[in-house]
Amino acid sequence: MKRTMMSLIGVAVALAAVSGVAAVAAPDGGTAEPAGTGTRLPVQRSALLCPAPTSSEVGETTYTAFAPKGAAAGADTRKGTAQLLPAGTVKDAGGDQGKGKNGKGNKGGKGGSGGADPAGSQVLPPPDTKPVVPLRQAGTPVTATTDSADAPALVGSADGTLAPGWTVQQTTAVAAGSGRGLLGLGCTAPDTTFWFPGVSTATDRQDYVHLTNPDPVPAVVDLELHGKDGSLAGSAGEDITVPPHTTVPVLLSTLTTTPTTNASLHVLAREGRVGAAVQATDSKLGSDWLPAAADPSPSVVLPGIPKDATSVRLVALAPGQADADLKVQLATPTGLITPAGLETLHLKSGMTTAVDLKDVTKGEAGSLVLTPSGGDSKAPVAAALRVTRGKGDKQEMAFIPATRAVEKRATAADNGAKGSTLSLVAPEKGKDAKVKVTASAGSGGGTPVTKTYTVKGGTALDVAPPRPQGLKGSYALTVEPEPGSGPVYAARMLERPQGGVPAFTVQTLPDDRGSVVVPTAGQKLSVLTD
Repeated sequence: MKRTMMSLIGVAVALAAVSGVAAVAAPDGGTAEPAGTGTRLPVQRSALLCPAPTSSEVGETTYTAFAPKGAAAGADTRKGTAQLLPAGTVKDAGGDQGKGKNGKGNKGGKGGSGGADPAGSQVLPPPDTKPVVPLRQAGTPVTATTDSADAPALVGSADGTLAPGWTVQQTTAVAAGSGRGLLGLGCTAPDTTFWFPGVSTATDRQDYVHLTNPDPVPAVVDLELHGKDGSLAGSAGEDITVPPHTTVPVLLSTLTTTPTTNASLHVLAREGRVGAAVQATDSKLGSDWLPAAADPSPSVVLPGIPKDATSVRLVALAPGQADADLKVQLATPTGLITPAGLETLHLKSGMTTAVDLKDVTKGEAGSLVLTPSGGDSKAPVAAALRVTRGKGDKQEMAFIPATRAVEKRATAADNGAKGSTLSLVAPEKGKDAKVKVTASAGSGGGTPVTKTYTVKGGTALDVAPPRPQGLKGSYALTVEPEPGSGPVYAARMLERPQGGVPAFTVQTLPDDRGSVVVPTAGQKLSVLTD
């Protein structure tokens, strides 16, 4: 308790100091907020973490880095930097990631779960230390590819003019094997807590959670799995040590003695911070990344269900102390509808609920909207969708977690001349969203193009996004709601068919938090007197 209180006091002092400096030395170009709220300023530094992409010998990964042009304040002329560096990897003495010598999760003892105990593990250094996709200027993407089965996780940071909105997309195509398909992930910022509804420990799935530590001190992480009856029996995910600048992959099925098809994973860093993402491989449906869902909230939006989805499964839980009662609606191009037989959904506290929505979109663009069904129910909810396209042995899966609204700006990198679909949804009736979408210059050349879309309140819109004129290479999409616009959520789907398999991946586009409101600070000498 004493250590926790001291940490909180230190954070408060640091925030107060930062706020004071930012208010006194705010650069020109900061956006004035309403009185009493402070000034909105671009962030000065950002961090991203990319997990190890694949162990397949027939996989190829593309990294695409991008920072929006003009994102920093006008008076900030410092030359920014942005790059990713390879991280080390923890493997246990038995050589299997996330397993003990007997192929089972180690139990008991600090740092002894999931094969992450440094005393019985081997920390492998990265194969090289060369920077990956270093950016030199905003507004133009930079790409790099690798076909190495030992490609490492990446730890990176951006500062100066490249920090606001810096994004990196990791896209992997695996041509064959149980992990075949298209895997896509927007590299994530480090944090202390993550929720992953939709994981599985069943025999037909291999789900690894990748924990990456960006800092020079160790992180200590707890993993907890929740099934339909609460915490899964035999949990062995406590006190996982993640060494500095290192990644630890943990096989979820080694953490429990109860195979479970529909589960939720809670990742909690008790010391330090980590980046976390789940790589899910299904024996029949291919593989993809499951990103963390947005922070639990009473209302959640899951945008970008493909119009040709053949199967949609909703997995949700109420992680707090209270049950949640939800109204389930599908936002379509013509309005909000209720899926047949699913007007409301009851979630018991701490228990995972799964619902098969089948082909809920019926050939139209759709986004799922979950809101409190009435009464006093305001319990927070975490949710994700598993979406399947194709039929028979030509199926492919992807995941859509609940996401944050786009408040100021969101970005999706790694778009090509074809194969991209942009999904926009304005979930509130009567609150239309007007959105400016900019296609950046291409990584090999091209002129940016901007187009504006209006999404009527209570509807969803799927569009083929604008492309740069004279496009060469890949480009980024930047989504910006216009001032006064209603709430809007966004996602981007990539399609790259593989031998008859409709390989695809969906990335939600949360607000990039490239700017923050800095409270106004001033002198108040009365604090020096009793």
